[in-house]
Amino acid sequence: MLGKLSKRPALRHFAVISAVGLTVLGLGLPAADGDEPDLTRFYRQKVAWGKCQGMEAPKDLQCGKVTVPLDYADPKAGTLDLALARYRATGEARGSVLLNFGGPGGAGVDQLAYGGKDFMGLTDDYDVVTFDPRGVGRSSPVSCGDGAEATADSTDDSTELDADPQAVLEEIRATAASCAKHSGPVLPHIGTVNASRDLDVMRQAVGDKKLNYLGFSYGTRLGAVYAKQFPDKVGRMVLDGVDTLTEPLTEQGVAGAQGQHKALEEFVEWCAEDIGCPFGQDVRTAREEVERLVESLDEDPVPTDFGDEFTGQDLVGAIGQALYSEDLWPSLQRALTSLVEDGDTRGVLGFASGGMTVPGRNGDDDGHSGLVDTEDVPLDNLPAALMAINCADDPDRPSAEDITRDLDRLRAAYERASPVFGRYRLTEVLMCYGRPKGTDFIREEVKDLDGPKMLLIGTRGDPATPYRWTTQTARRLGPSAVVLDNRDGGHTGYASSKCVHEKVDAFLLYGSLPANGSSCGPAREE
Repeated sequence: MLGKLSKRPALRHFAVISAVGLTVLGLGLPAADGDEPDLTRFYRQKVAWGKCQGMEAPKDLQCGKVTVPLDYADPKAGTLDLALARYRATGEARGSVLLNFGGPGGAGVDQLAYGGKDFMGLTDDYDVVTFDPRGVGRSSPVSCGDGAEATADSTDDSTELDADPQAVLEEIRATAASCAKHSGPVLPHIGTVNASRDLDVMRQAVGDKKLNYLGFSYGTRLGAVYAKQFPDKVGRMVLDGVDTLTEPLTEQGVAGAQGQHKALEEFVEWCAEDIGCPFGQDVRTAREEVERLVESLDEDPVPTDFGDEFTGQDLVGAIGQALYSEDLWPSLQRALTSLVEDGDTRGVLGFASGGMTVPGRNGDDDGHSGLVDTEDVPLDNLPAALMAINCADDPDRPSAEDITRDLDRLRAAYERASPVFGRYRLTEVLMCYGRPKGTDFIREEVKDLDGPKMLLIGTRGDPATPYRWTTQTARRLGPSAVVLDNRDGGHTGYASSKCVHEKVDAFLLYGSLPANGSSCGPAREE
């Protein structure tokens, strides 16, 4: 899942709460062996849970932290604190379930605080725990400062990209340098491989021998990497909205555009049944009106209460978020009506999160980076972390010459995928240019797992993680993977499907797995 950086309000906020099932780490401490770094002090931690400070949170939510190495290859080079939160089990807990809400870049603590009701059934037996991954939320948050504004404007402008792609790529490179400047020492050590190692430290710190885990969207990538790195520490693991482990960012972008366009068509059909639909009651004409609205806003943006202009590409980002769940469709229709009839952007901006600011001091002189106060988390942290993590996980770095040569072919592929989302998604895939090459571990090594059974859930109409990724990833992971086919729409199934919810809880609570290839019907038929 990709995102771009802009000084304008970030329009790529993830509507689905994913959970990184943080379970208590095992009791055995990894010993220093030969040249292996000594991590003993990190694995001896216990979380000191207490009242959540600096945020409005439910009274029964507890917060804590765990300390991890900045660099696992050199634990003496510095440390990071990671923010944790939990709802305690209602009775005697037999361990924890760790949640990751996806993104990448989603801050788990806030999401559990405000969306925890979906997970209360798990508290019958477990503490339900989540965290802000390294570089995210209160855990040494990354930022790109003000330097991303020019890049966002340039990549939004297809004319400038066509006329002088080399100049645009140089602006993207400058943005990468701005991200490095404003993010501090965590940026070179961000990414899923290190986040997985952090998970194992958390497992031990909460007192678990095995990691019980529930991950959504990007959180499925994190779970799969953990299962490869720590096969003997895997407990009950659920991956909902399964991410690809092999497709390059360019192909992910095409898949995302296709999925979002299908969801948009379904929304327009639904909207056209209502006399209040701002695009009229003829479905074909309504689809054309959506395209014209995007084009007109790109040509003539409208002002917002933030002082910035709202473009067609900003609208595309807002619509993309709303399409993650059918529950958001009525709100999207009202927002689009206000925009079309009154030029009022407040409704569509309601799907956005934050603008941009520069973070405060992100560490101490002794090489230890503690938790950042909630009010000091940069407002661009979500898109900045999303891009940083995706780039760190991707080994492909085409040269400027390669990008320029392939630009026409890529544009045609993205336009075929979606005349609405294609251009937006194409500009996203350019944003890793100028950053260091990412790891090839995920693409090359995360396969053929030797561990306990895990549950993979794919939703047929998922606009973000297409169903084929679920079956492809299951084949790649091997016999450990058990697939549940959710024959519905929306991004992920746990929060929207009673059937999926019950099967996930049955596995996590009682170890009861559905048969491989079994399915859940549409939620409206339940």
